[in-house]
Amino acid sequence: MLPKELSYTREHEWLKVSDENMVIIGITDYAQEELGDITFVELPEVGQVISGGDSPVTLESVKAVSSVYSPAAGEIIEVNSRLDDEPELINESPYTDGWIFKIRITGAMITPLLSPGEYQEFIDSLD
Repeated sequence: MLPKELSYTREHEWLKVSDENMVIIGITDYAQEELGDITFVELPEVGQVISGGDSPVTLESVKAVSSVYSPAAGEIIEVNSRLDDEPELINESPYTDGWIFKIRITGAMITPLLSPGEYQEFIDSLD
């Protein structure tokens, strides 16, 4: 069951708007299942300014290396440093403890956001 308070992207990220300009970003349960056991997370630097569509995060798993994209331009204001020692949190708890980074949005969203229902339809079409 997808959390209803989140928005989703076709790149399998989830977003939680915590105030007007701040967004928490992680990957979906579907994405972590597809990747398999995540063994390493390369996090961005706090204060890093990124453009919409940039990939500030790299995930390494037993199956692949994958990127996590930013849906908008902004500044990285926090990273989940627990992932340095516990990358498996993304597998175990992708929507809570496994969040990846927070960004203060400074530009428009360039990635179309999907509701939980729209994202569910999208992933159902992939199988």
